[in-house]
Amino acid sequence: MPSNRSVSDAPITQFINCRILREHELHREDLWVREGRILDPEKLFFDEQGYADKRVDCEGSIIAPGFIDVQINGGFGIDFSQASDDVGAGVSSVAKKVLEHGVTSFCPTLVTSPPAVYHKVLPQVKVHNGGQHGAGVLGFHLEGPFISVEKKGAHPEQYLRTFQSGGIDDLMETYGGLDNVAMVTLAPELASSQSVVRELCQRGITVSLGHSVANLSQAEEAVQHGASFITHLFNAMLPFHHRDPGIVGLLTSDQVPAGRTVYYGMIADGIHTNPAALRIAHRAHPSGLVLVTDAIAAMGLPPGRHTLGQQVIEIQGLHAYVAGTKTLSGSIATVCVCVCVFTGCSVEEALEAASLHPAQLLGISHRKGNLDYGSDADLILLDDTLDIKATYISGEEVWRKAP
Repeated sequence: MPSNRSVSDAPITQFINCRILREHELHREDLWVREGRILDPEKLFFDEQGYADKRVDCEGSIIAPGFIDVQINGGFGIDFSQASDDVGAGVSSVAKKVLEHGVTSFCPTLVTSPPAVYHKVLPQVKVHNGGQHGAGVLGFHLEGPFISVEKKGAHPEQYLRTFQSGGIDDLMETYGGLDNVAMVTLAPELASSQSVVRELCQRGITVSLGHSVANLSQAEEAVQHGASFITHLFNAMLPFHHRDPGIVGLLTSDQVPAGRTVYYGMIADGIHTNPAALRIAHRAHPSGLVLVTDAIAAMGLPPGRHTLGQQVIEIQGLHAYVAGTKTLSGSIATVCVCVCVFTGCSVEEALEAASLHPAQLLGISHRKGNLDYGSDADLILLDDTLDIKATYISGEEVWRKAP
């Protein structure tokens, strides 16, 4: 125990023989944890004369912040957009299973659905911290139904909506409420969308632009009203054109307010986006990249037919299509697969795109997404091939790969 009992009686864990991802670089130093948070060893040694109660030999592993997935529709047979009397059990099941893929926090994502689905699903899942029971829930990501008919992708057209009442009233009528909602994806070209963007941001909800035919000026206006994310860049939006680059142009726009960052999600599964396109985006705006899975219920299951909200999805190899079409509908990739597929950058950049950047996007980087002193000790151990060896939440081991 630390000799200065006035500070804390809680045990201290020291991770040794490791390389820590901190400040965009890997450092060969130990990591200290107490009461679920990362300790400053200098203060521990000199102010408290404290020492470790437990040592974890990392055997040369990389220690990185736990992954944060801000767009995951389900997995392992669970579809978050399917209304049931126990949605929480499904979310908990996925939360437990994503631990082995390095995910310590996530945003359960609902695709375009009828109002009755939102009214039933949303009240059942609350924001909560992770632990032995599984990864933490940061709040829902509501992708639709206020999106473009032309760029609906796998979203069912009959449930798409516009802002007929002029804004926030339409959201409340559709969703039933905004408690435990972290993010909303909408199309900024829809009439009255800008007032909705402003209202959502004032409520602390992240606004993402996607499934849209917006031109660059419409996208810039949304950002000026508070929008800060692009849902799966390149997919379900106008293609880049040199006279009007559309939403893609936000990556290098000079109309983004000073001090603001526009983040963009990318599904790095080798299917949704050509690796060359991913590298172009990253080189244009490296600090904004957020790796997402857009995983559906079929993640972790064999090929066959599954669901995504109101749609039937067919898995053919590594592709997920709306049944009977060639329309991509989410992925079956895990975050660790996306990190490994993301080539053309450093290991540090790939890891931060799945941890630090999503935390910054959601405004929680003061406690998650990094290994700074005082941050939550949500972390993963990886080998040099970026294979996950163990996952920790609040400094406690919640999953370890079998030897």
